[in-house]
Amino acid sequence: MNSFEKLPAVPLTLEGSSVLHQMLRVRWPIWRALSAGEHRDILDQATATLSTLERQGTAAFSLLGHKGDLMLVHFRPDFDGVSDVEHCLARLRLWDYLELATSYLSVVELGLYESTVKVYASLGERGVEPHSAEWNAEIEETLARQRQAMQPRLFPEMPSHRYICFYPMDRRRGEQKNWYQLPMPERQRQMQDHGAIGRRYAGTVKQIISGSIGFDDWEWGVDLFADDPLVFKRLIYEMRFDEVSAVYALFGSFYLGRRTPPAELPKLFGL
Repeated sequence: MNSFEKLPAVPLTLEGSSVLHQMLRVRWPIWRALSAGEHRDILDQATATLSTLERQGTAAFSLLGHKGDLMLVHFRPDFDGVSDVEHCLARLRLWDYLELATSYLSVVELGLYESTVKVYASLGERGVEPHSAEWNAEIEETLARQRQAMQPRLFPEMPSHRYICFYPMDRRRGEQKNWYQLPMPERQRQMQDHGAIGRRYAGTVKQIISGSIGFDDWEWGVDLFADDPLVFKRLIYEMRFDEVSAVYALFGSFYLGRRTPPAELPKLFGL
């Protein structure tokens, strides 16, 4: 029996910022029925609030296509912060003229396949029983060390790029192809090859992966930020040929948005 078959199958992960995506539609008929003065008052309040939220880790994007008019993306230290944002927005007068088309909740996640394989192998060779006190202590030591080293990636600032591409995804777990039944070293190999493609685009695309297992309908959310939206097509297309994507990936809806600073909010609403 392979030594890894005796060890936990779950790779170690680090979690950071809580992330909420809100996809919104403008209720245009009732918005147009308002007077010019009401438009200005409502948007003045919304612009001031969005300016404050932007300093706390929020960004607004005007959506391209039929899936919505506006996407708000919020990075916060925890779910309490996300809840505060939701309540803050719900108190805006503008919120009466918006319809929430969908939303997505997740936490920034870094997978530690390489560290997992090393620490599991070390513990296994020494005969340490999985989930024993000694096992848990060494795992936590590894996580603490990695957490400190990865702090900027776990709690990132909102990228300033002009465009965003967001999509949720799963790993296939069907009868014929099941990602979760692959041995740990094989999953590590495929993820390492997959990551190599993304690293080639590091100068033009900022990628933030968030985990959503137990929080939303898919397993991960992917945010890509770039100044040239065509880069999204090239990167995602190239990754489709990678084994982990070609064989094991399932994708949800894609959302493409253009950054809308608070000062440009009135323009989005026709003022």
